[in-house]
Amino acid sequence: MDIAVPRRSNRLPGISMAGFRQSLPAPVDIAMVAHPSVILLIDLSEGESVVCSSRGRHERGSVVIGLMPGELRAGGCVAECLQIRLEPDVAAAVLDASPDLSGTMAPLADVWGRDAGRIEDRLRAATSWDERFTIAAEVVGQRLRARTPVEPEVAHAWRRTLTSRGQTQVDSLAGEVGWDRKRLWSRFRSQLGISPKRAIRLVRFDHAAHLLATGHTAADVAAECGYVDQSHLHREVKAFTGLTPSVVAVAPWLAIDDVAWPTSSPTRDPATAGQHIPTRR
Repeated sequence: MDIAVPRRSNRLPGISMAGFRQSLPAPVDIAMVAHPSVILLIDLSEGESVVCSSRGRHERGSVVIGLMPGELRAGGCVAECLQIRLEPDVAAAVLDASPDLSGTMAPLADVWGRDAGRIEDRLRAATSWDERFTIAAEVVGQRLRARTPVEPEVAHAWRRTLTSRGQTQVDSLAGEVGWDRKRLWSRFRSQLGISPKRAIRLVRFDHAAHLLATGHTAADVAAECGYVDQSHLHREVKAFTGLTPSVVAVAPWLAIDDVAWPTSSPTRDPATAGQHIPTRR
């Protein structure tokens, strides 16, 4: 799998992008591990399209994957695709249907209408990944600027959830923004499509999953991430992915994270951003 990442000039706050090109025309079937972002998966293949499956639903072609979609798999003979990760506070502005996407996925055309097809055509016609990233940044940036952002208090609560790696409490978040618990719960849920408590669980799971992928034992991960015990970690991993911690530890999607998303990985040198980096899985 060849992976491309954008140069710094094409990066926007709360938005990450990566391009994927499969070197061999062989079918794929991989588990996509839940991530604390809304995902746009734009299929740029010619001919047979990517097929995403979640909760018994199957969608072909470009899709929007909401927060906490459950057990999610991507398959088919995929030649090229562009993945865009939108943090929930950004997704709420970029996607009109963002709060309604939690726990599910939908065709991109259902969310962006005719614009989806036009954007796909522009991206397919581009002659390089750099050009594609520029187009994507332009499209997402225009939609972001044209819509009202979430309330500052909600954005702050989300940011604190991320920086704490899910080791915070709803009451603490409410206190930081000067709201009571009920008001934070209501505003957070209506604007981001997820409750504060579930957001905390999702971010904590994401940190745990990446520790598992780097070789840490389940017992150590449970202790590091604030789970009650190893059984608690097992239940959370099962709830988010339908998989066991040992299976998540070798998930291909996690194994390439430090290559595909260098801005969030301490193992990558930022100077390599924008290069096309081959990896195997």
